[in-house]
Amino acid sequence: MYQKAISATLVLGIACAPFQAAFSAEPIKLGVLEDQSGDFAVATVGKVHAIQLAAEEINEAGGIAGRPLELVIYDTQSDNTRYQEFMRRVLQRDKVDAVFAGFSSASREAYRPIVRQFDGFAFYNNQYEGGVCDANMIVTGAVPEQQFSTLLPWMMEQYGKRVYTIAADYNFGQISAEWVRRIVEENGGEMAGEEFIPLGVSQFSQTIQNIQRAKPDFVVTLLVGTAQSSYYEQAMSANLSLPMASSVNVGQGYEHKRFTPPSLANMYVTTNYIEEVDSPSSKAFVEKFRARFPNEPYINQEAENSYLAVHLYKQMVERADGSTEREDLRKIIAAGDVCMDAPEGKVCLDPKSQHMSHTIYLAKVEQDHSISFPTVWENVQPYWLGDSGCDLTQSNPATQYTPSNPPPGS
Repeated sequence: MYQKAISATLVLGIACAPFQAAFSAEPIKLGVLEDQSGDFAVATVGKVHAIQLAAEEINEAGGIAGRPLELVIYDTQSDNTRYQEFMRRVLQRDKVDAVFAGFSSASREAYRPIVRQFDGFAFYNNQYEGGVCDANMIVTGAVPEQQFSTLLPWMMEQYGKRVYTIAADYNFGQISAEWVRRIVEENGGEMAGEEFIPLGVSQFSQTIQNIQRAKPDFVVTLLVGTAQSSYYEQAMSANLSLPMASSVNVGQGYEHKRFTPPSLANMYVTTNYIEEVDSPSSKAFVEKFRARFPNEPYINQEAENSYLAVHLYKQMVERADGSTEREDLRKIIAAGDVCMDAPEGKVCLDPKSQHMSHTIYLAKVEQDHSISFPTVWENVQPYWLGDSGCDLTQSNPATQYTPSNPPPGS
């Protein structure tokens, strides 16, 4: 049952052995629970590689407070029950100090109660629908107030105010669509339509007809996984040439590389990183990533988020005088100024929500599927949770809020 997961752990142990030989101190153990197979693997294998790259860099430079990093890696196979099984395993049996886990929001919500039960410390390194106020969680991915509050007003100014949303039918898509409705209305627009698509659906003829009848100015696509990605080439075949806006495509699943042009032409995505970012820090990151993993098909935002998360963890432990205890690390977070110069630019951890500030790039997919960047927003804060009353320096509700269900008293 666990053959694939155990195999991954053993391979990593061999890879880390030369570094471990140089250390006498006990290692700091990091659990890595990511989908290396299954529906989400195309977007998540790079996360594992990025964590390995960061760990190797840290070990080569002397470890964390003189202790080596040891990774315990399990393949969760895009299966929420495996997240629960392996989260218990890494916290109970493997005794890891922190866990880097999860692609889909469903997987995060499947394991989050277990992290709380065992008082673990988990990093969720994904773009997501926002709202998690939980002292056991650090989120390094971008959230709606960073992606939609930049993207949607820009799109409405460029193309018009009638918007149609198609979204994956689970908590990510539903809550993200709620954010879309809210921001469209706040900016004087209107929803021409909204559909929620089950994850296994791969036929979109009816959806395409619905969009054609509604005549929106642009379509917001919040589709997730291998099956749903069939929408783009089907829409191209049906001559549906509307501009598209997304918080999740390209930056995760690099559809512009995988699908035939011009199926993603005129898609606009707000992402905190993709490998096309043309800056010295990005180029240096891509160069060392490719040197270590030459067969990596694409370096997405989740890979960068995972890479910077390991380095942030190192910074927090060292500032806590080498302690890996969650409460000691939370004191460091509460003191503020947990920041680093990441491949995307400077990022900082918000003490109230334990979410990350980001540079947000507006990535446009051209007719030939090359990428341009019409604009960039620097230092965009994850403001909504803190402004709404989430303050993890004062209390820990350990819950997920939404615009229609905000923190009490907000």
